[in-house]
Amino acid sequence: MVHSLKACWRLLHAVGHALAGWWTIRFAFPGLTQAERNARVQEWSRRMLEIMGITLKVQGTPPPAGPVLLISNHLSWLDITAIHAARHVRFVSKSGVKHWPLIGTLSTGAGSLYIERERRRDALRVVHHMTEALREGDLIGVFPEGTTSDGRGLLPFHANLLQAAISSGAPVLPAALRFADAATGETSQAPRYIDDDNLLTSLWNTLRAPPLLAIVRFGEPQDSHGRERRTWAQSLHEDVQQLRRETH
Repeated sequence: MVHSLKACWRLLHAVGHALAGWWTIRFAFPGLTQAERNARVQEWSRRMLEIMGITLKVQGTPPPAGPVLLISNHLSWLDITAIHAARHVRFVSKSGVKHWPLIGTLSTGAGSLYIERERRRDALRVVHHMTEALREGDLIGVFPEGTTSDGRGLLPFHANLLQAAISSGAPVLPAALRFADAATGETSQAPRYIDDDNLLTSLWNTLRAPPLLAIVRFGEPQDSHGRERRTWAQSLHEDVQQLRRETH
């Protein structure tokens, strides 16, 4: 009963915070510089984690500036918020997110690029836009698994989006995410969102959970010059796997 009451309280605050973010994007963003917008997104993300009872723990060094292509394992709908809290990054997201009520506005306001996963050729369009953004000095983030996993291992990495780093000459920075019980340090499955998991159920489980840690571990940037994307994807898979093991 106590956990449910706490979850309801957190939910009300989270909805209010999301609406405040929507208002900021619609009415304040037009008068802000891009750097100011990025700072607002990072601040908003940190506050959202706090509201949900999640403490951010950053390990390693976030990229100070672009151009950088950041890659990470993918566990939950909460991943982007956790990474944004550590460092604002323009993420590549599935196109359907753009049309979600409220969430779509927040995602677009954070600078997301959208890909239609059902159309294989759409990856070419997205790689082109990613390449241009990297050439302009942006930080772009992708989840090369292409979908969420249960955190016990990594799904194979798709190599296509790495072409943007190779074409632009931007480095790739591997990172790893883990959600853990703040008291024990053990991996928490509360924010899990895989296969047939329901988004609302996952949200409720997260809100009802005891205090959590969102651990974001950054690796070292890797030069993209002379890379073959498929071979590099396999190497990066091992790097992210190692970073994931090192989260604590």
